[in-house]
Amino acid sequence: MNKTVLVTGASGGIGREICTQFLDAKYNVIALAREFNDFELLDDNRVKCIEFDLTNLSTIPSLISSLPVIDVLVNNAGVMISAPYDDYPDAMKALTLKVNLEAPIALMTEVGKKMKVQGSGRIVNNTSIAGHIGHPDIWYGVTKSGLLNATKSFAKLLGPHGITVNAIASGPVMTSMMESIAPRRLEQIKESALTGRFAQPKEIAKTICWLGSQSPQYINGSCIDINDGAYLR
Repeated sequence: MNKTVLVTGASGGIGREICTQFLDAKYNVIALAREFNDFELLDDNRVKCIEFDLTNLSTIPSLISSLPVIDVLVNNAGVMISAPYDDYPDAMKALTLKVNLEAPIALMTEVGKKMKVQGSGRIVNNTSIAGHIGHPDIWYGVTKSGLLNATKSFAKLLGPHGITVNAIASGPVMTSMMESIAPRRLEQIKESALTGRFAQPKEIAKTICWLGSQSPQYINGSCIDINDGAYLR
């Protein structure tokens, strides 16, 4: 019987690649996104597409209770506003906190309940290099750092029940999120990588899928950096 993966932010960029690679690995996919315009996997009978707004935190428990057994949770959805730190709209701050931090924690809490019953499961959180080194978008960096910490906390909470909880922290990836960054800043970021390029969505998805399906059980509470030497630690 095929296993099932739940992917948030599934309709484009890294999320779409995650779905595709899990399908290649013979998983059934539950794809969550606000909308699925031009989503190539929409008609694939192995993919269940659910339009869902992660800011509706109170509805996450009922969503998870309505779904079949989830073997893998990938918290991939994220937003970056790129507003000045001293002129950051309250609504944008609230949005960033909900999507990047509060929703992933709510999903880990609810999915974790089911995983504990079955005695197994894997959770992978898509964070960012910004969580390590700071970021001009203050609230983006804060939420990514918070999600890294939550990864470690949930690994401690769920690890004894046979569940791994890990994260990846990438440098900039060639997705639509890059459109909010000024060209000069983009060039500076590119130059910080050893090979002078941005990551491709497939590279990030491949690492996430490995953590979600094949990595050793002893890798738990860990974060894999994917930044081409932009941040060495």
